Amino acid sequence: MATNPLAPDWLALPDDANALAAGLWPASAIRDDTGELAIGGCSAGSLAARFGTPLYVVDETEARTRAAELRTAFEAEFARIGTSVRIYYAGKAFLSTEFARWMVSEGLNIDICSGGELAVALAAGTPPHRLGFHGNNKSLAEIDDACRLGVGTIVIDSPLEIGRVAEAAARHGVVQAVRLRVNSGVHAHTHEFLATSHEDQKFGVVLEDAPALVARIRAEASLRFVGLHCHIGSQIFGADGFAESASRLLAVHAALLADGPVPELNLGGGFGIAYTSADRPTPVAELAARLADIVAAECAERGIPVPVIAFEPGRYIAGPAGITLYEVGTTKAVDVAGNPRLYVSVDGGMSDNARFALYGADYSVRLAGRVSAAEPVLVRIAGKHCESGDIVVDADYLPGDVAPGDLVAVAATGAYCWSLASNYNFVGRPAVVAVRDGQARLLVRGETIADLLARDAGVSTTDQPKESVR
Repeated sequence: MATNPLAPDWLALPDDANALAAGLWPASAIRDDTGELAIGGCSAGSLAARFGTPLYVVDETEARTRAAELRTAFEAEFARIGTSVRIYYAGKAFLSTEFARWMVSEGLNIDICSGGELAVALAAGTPPHRLGFHGNNKSLAEIDDACRLGVGTIVIDSPLEIGRVAEAAARHGVVQAVRLRVNSGVHAHTHEFLATSHEDQKFGVVLEDAPALVARIRAEASLRFVGLHCHIGSQIFGADGFAESASRLLAVHAALLADGPVPELNLGGGFGIAYTSADRPTPVAELAARLADIVAAECAERGIPVPVIAFEPGRYIAGPAGITLYEVGTTKAVDVAGNPRLYVSVDGGMSDNARFALYGADYSVRLAGRVSAAEPVLVRIAGKHCESGDIVVDADYLPGDVAPGDLVAVAATGAYCWSLASNYNFVGRPAVVAVRDGQARLLVRGETIADLLARDAGVSTTDQPKESVR
C-alpha cells in the first residue's frame, strides 16, 4: 500500500497500524491478550467504563521514573564538574496535589506561576522553601503571599517587581531570595509562540540591563540576589541553544561577581519529548553530560567558580506519562484531489487538548479497545466543538475499519493538555486518573454540567438538574 499524498512528509506508512511506537507511550503500555491497550496494568476499556471519556490517564510509575532519572543524571554530571543542581518541576505542564507529592518525593522542587498553583503545591504539603515563583505579572497579593509563606525564590521579571517584592518582604520581616529573568537573545528552534527568549516579548529583561537591575536588587535590604534566570523556549532537541545561552549568561554572571555573590544560575527547561515517531529527543543522560561540559568550559574560560545550576523541566516528565482516551462518535470519508482522508470525530477536542489549535502541535493515535487487521488509512482526529480548527491529531494512520463506538488513545498528552483545558461549548473538563500496578485512582474529578451550572449566577439552585452527565 502506498503512502497517502496527503500525509505530511514525516509520517511514514506503518507496517502495523496497531503497533505502539517506542518512546511515545509510557513504558507500561502494552496490548493485552485481547489486543486492548493497557497502561499501568489497567485496560483502556475498564478505565473508560469506570471514569468515562474523554479521560486523561497518567502512569504514576512513568512520571516518577522520568523525574528520578532526570534528577539522578543531572546530579551526577554536575557533581563531576564540582557543583550541584536544583531541579524544579514546572507545574504549568500539569499540577495536582498528588502529582506534586510525587515530584517532591522524587527529590524535585516545584516551579509555580500563580496564586492558584501556589495553593495546590501547599495543599500537597510541599515545603514553601522548595517552591520557585515565576510570572510576568504577579499580583501584589501573590507577591505578598509568596513572601509571607516563605517561598524559596521569586523570579523578578521586570524592573517594577523589584520594589514590589522588596516592600512585601520588608512588610513580613524577611529577606527574600530572588532571581532576575533575562533574555539571552537565543531563540529555540520551535514555534514562535513557544520561544520565550526573544528581546521583544513579555518575559524578562534584556541581558544588557541586568547589571543595573542587579545593583538595584542588592541595594534593597529585604532582597537577596541569588542569580540570573533564562528560559530559551520549549520542546528543544539538542544542547546547542543552551550552550549559546549559557555562554552569554555566564559572561554577565562573571561581571556580577565583582560586586557580590552570585551563587546560582538557572538555565530554564524546555527539554523536548517525542510526540510522533519522527521526533528524536535528546536522551537525558546525554543532555545532562553536554550541559555540564558546557558550563564547566565557560566557567573555566572566565576563571570563575562553577555556580549551583538550576533547571526547570516540566513537559519531559509529565508529557510521556499521560495519554488521553476518547470514544469515536462519527467517521466521514472525504476526497481531496483524488486522495482519501478519513475524519474520525471523538467526544472531546480542543477543550481538552488545545495544542493543535494554538500552534499546530502533532500527536499520534492508536485504537485502544482492540486490534484490527484492516489496511491502514490516513485519519484526522477531530473534536466535537464548533470550530474548523478543532483538531486533536492532524495526521496519522489507523486501521480502516475504525468505527463509531471504538476507543482511541492519543499518546504524550500529559503536559499542557489538562492545564490548558477549557469549558468551550459548555463542555466539562475531563477527569484525570492515575494508574499503577493494575490499580486506578482519581487525581482530579471530571466536571459535570451541574458543576458548570453551579457557577451561573442566573440559575436558581432549585432549577439545577439533580443528575447530570458530561
